[in-house]
Amino acid sequence: MTLTDTFPVTSAARETGLIFWSHLRANLRNPLWVLIGLSQPILYLVLFGPLLEGVGGSVGAGTDPWLVFTPGLIIQIGLFGSMFAGFSMVYELRAGIIERQRVTPASRAALLLGRVLKDMVVLMVQATILVLVAVALFDLRPNILGFVLTLILVAIIAAGMSSASYALALATRSEDSLASVLNMVSVPLLLLSGILLPMTLGPGWLQTLARINPLSHTVDAARALFRGDFGSSDVYVGTAVTVILAVVLATIGARTFAKENA
Repeated sequence: MTLTDTFPVTSAARETGLIFWSHLRANLRNPLWVLIGLSQPILYLVLFGPLLEGVGGSVGAGTDPWLVFTPGLIIQIGLFGSMFAGFSMVYELRAGIIERQRVTPASRAALLLGRVLKDMVVLMVQATILVLVAVALFDLRPNILGFVLTLILVAIIAAGMSSASYALALATRSEDSLASVLNMVSVPLLLLSGILLPMTLGPGWLQTLARINPLSHTVDAARALFRGDFGSSDVYVGTAVTVILAVVLATIGARTFAKENA
């Protein structure tokens, strides 16, 4: 009996760490892609944010529109960064990397979890950079604890979304098919989540559609956290919805990933 047989959890953690570090090191060698992922949110922050000077008071966030707009952009980073993570998997399939990993003794869970953890770390770093830009340029003053808790929400979103994205990449095995599915899903999620504008500014029928979108509750939770309103029902509802969604997507992704790599 080997040490691995005696302590399978330790072995799985080590394998997950190796996969995590391997993929993170690739990002560190070429950090340009991390910055490219920030380009759209920063453009929105700089070019669209100043148009919202009159929005803050109408949604109960005081007079600072940046406490409304910036949390939405943070959730956008988590959404798009994790949903499109599967494109790297398609490349790895084409390059034969996945095939080589299949013949190793590494657990299938570690192969997925290491990648997911890397995505969580990268997205949290991107979100932090975005907030620092908002603080420097627009005098954003978020609640510090609320900001940290928002980063945790981003990590939870990334865990579920990226797991599902990797599984979808294994199922489609094509950038074109993957892009079609993701664009079909991501655009309605974005428009009905209130990321760019609070859905409370819309008509009743649009607010009803938004409440069906689970990410709208995540955005509401992030905004409440940023302004330090920890007792708001938005925080509890948004956190619960986010966790449930992430668990469901991660479970589906893990099962599909294990099946495709059997």
